[in-house]
Amino acid sequence: MIPIQTSLTKLLGIESPIVSAPMAGASGGALAAQVTLAGGFGFVGAGYEPPDSLTRELGIARQLLQHTDDDAPLPIGVGFLAWQLEKSPDRAEQLLSIVLEHRVQAVWLAFGQDLGRWADYVRNHDKNAGSAKAVKIFVQLSTVEQAHWAIKECKADVIVAQGNEAGGHGLGASLPLLTLCPLIADVVKSLNGPPLIAAGGLAIGAQIASLLTLGAQGVVLGTRFLLSPESLYTDSHRQALIAADSSQSVRTMAFDYARNTLGWPEGIDGRGLRNGTKLFSPGVMAFTGSTFKSSIIATVVDYERGTDIAVIQKKLAEAIKTGDNTRMVVWAGSGVGLMTKTMPAQDIVNELHEECVRHLRGAGDLVVNA
Repeated sequence: MIPIQTSLTKLLGIESPIVSAPMAGASGGALAAQVTLAGGFGFVGAGYEPPDSLTRELGIARQLLQHTDDDAPLPIGVGFLAWQLEKSPDRAEQLLSIVLEHRVQAVWLAFGQDLGRWADYVRNHDKNAGSAKAVKIFVQLSTVEQAHWAIKECKADVIVAQGNEAGGHGLGASLPLLTLCPLIADVVKSLNGPPLIAAGGLAIGAQIASLLTLGAQGVVLGTRFLLSPESLYTDSHRQALIAADSSQSVRTMAFDYARNTLGWPEGIDGRGLRNGTKLFSPGVMAFTGSTFKSSIIATVVDYERGTDIAVIQKKLAEAIKTGDNTRMVVWAGSGVGLMTKTMPAQDIVNELHEECVRHLRGAGDLVVNA
């Protein structure tokens, strides 16, 4: 691998500015470890997991990384949903203590009313606080105002700018990443801030190269890594992703209502696949000659039609029991249409990195020497 050097790669001691997202229920220890082994940086998604599950996933990562040096940080991170931490402070402290005991290299905080509280907790309980080995705090955000806070008040070590295209949860009113990234980059530059990494709808190396020229020091990919066998997604989930085109990635609260995973901060919704038979507008049907035929009204469609939430939840529960994949929850960013096959996580990192290098070099050829 030809290293790409940015402030992020220097901070984390990695060769590639590629980070795998901490996706709840999908990013376990195996995925995080393989991304790190490939030269990037992997995250475990703590999400809704109980303490014993988090301990197990960190153990898996440690074993795969063959990490035996107690003095060196475990070269992966753990991502937390701050609103889940806020629901139960005692449980939150237990989870964060596990992370600190395992000496992970980074903690990612997102979606909460008081992210600073948890950043302070990590720093106050990190035995290496103030040194080069201190846990690095990643703060996810989607607005210029949040960037100012993360830099000046939270003292984030890394800022994650999440655009509207991102799969899973995010700010529904977020700007597209192509606009958001340079806006946040300007804030970082003006405040002499930390490395900025960009997230949202990324699938190919060309996109990574473009964002590096827009001021990002690294990138985050989620959906692309769901297609790896190391993710906790099932084969059915992966096949749904491969079969999908980008028009099927939609922002909705349907899946959260169906799963009863409510409590997200105001303005946060989720982006996933419109399940069941794809819906066509009359204009699209006329253009393609397609005919809309469906005996299945799936979760998103039920939600959009105003079906009672209890009915939607019951249908999802029944579908899970019977293996009805037309109602499964598949989080996916808008770049899903660019993904065509499953690959081991290390191969994904290598392919993306090589594509990025090729496009960075190609861009240089466009400049004519005077």
